[in-house]
Amino acid sequence: MTTLRKRLCLAAMLSLTALAFTAPVSAQTSKLIIESGDSAQSRQNAAMDKEQWNDTRNLRQKVNTRAEKEWDKEDVAFDSRDKCQQSANVNAYWEQNTLRCLDRRTGRTVAP
Repeated sequence: MTTLRKRLCLAAMLSLTALAFTAPVSAQTSKLIIESGDSAQSRQNAAMDKEQWNDTRNLRQKVNTRAEKEWDKEDVAFDSRDKCQQSANVNAYWEQNTLRCLDRRTGRTVAP
């Protein structure tokens, strides 16, 4: 019986020591850390993205300006062709390659 008592006593002591060590092991987490996510790397990436965006925006503006100029040319040529064809000058004709109204006799530009 003494060995059974010793085992029970030892088991009781182990459980008490386990309780004694686990109970006061509570952590104090009263500090709050907030990071903004702002770092040198993220600032550099943002600057590079902005530079890329500005470059592509400039290219888009150039392309749009070029397209607008081409459209304006075609619009002016269309109006000039109409004026040339409706001209009272019998010798005036529209040259498709040069987009000009020319005189049949001289080949010079005619103002319709």
